[in-house]
Amino acid sequence: MVNEVLSEARAAMDKAVKSLKKDMTRVRTGRASISLLDDVKVEYYGVLTPLSQVATLAVPEARLMTVQPWEKNLIPDIEKAIFKADLGMTPSSDGLLIRLPVPALTEERRHEMVKIIKRMSEDTKISVRNSRRDANENLKMLEKEKEITEDDLKRSEKDVQQLTDEFVSAIDSIVQNKEQEVMEV
Repeated sequence: MVNEVLSEARAAMDKAVKSLKKDMTRVRTGRASISLLDDVKVEYYGVLTPLSQVATLAVPEARLMTVQPWEKNLIPDIEKAIFKADLGMTPSSDGLLIRLPVPALTEERRHEMVKIIKRMSEDTKISVRNSRRDANENLKMLEKEKEITEDDLKRSEKDVQQLTDEFVSAIDSIVQNKEQEVMEV
């Protein structure tokens, strides 16, 4: 019983941290990264389709991404989708290939990005703490139903707290690395 509660809590906390990692890849630093284009959808035969499913994406240089559509007639639609995504990049096309230069971040924009990163971090920590609260409530219910003793409850609550601390420190580490990456000139 206790192990089930702990494994559910671990799974929920792990899910929150994985979500944060995924979100962090979308935070723009000064470097080109294909993950910046993950949310770009192109109208392809009347259906909104992810850009990665209609073109080859590449990063030939640190501050340049290229998009090579599989069908040349998609170039205007892809450019329009990139503009609409409001990524702060201006696509330029030569008829075969779309180049996306990634502009360097200004000092002000870097500080804004750090604030966004910290907000994302805090939201994830709240999610982890909510998982801790749910686990502790489940443990108290087990004790109330006499399925575990009071000693087991205290020991299990301590385990849940250790788990929470472990995930919070992982979040802090992820955020610290991303902040350094963003503040790098």
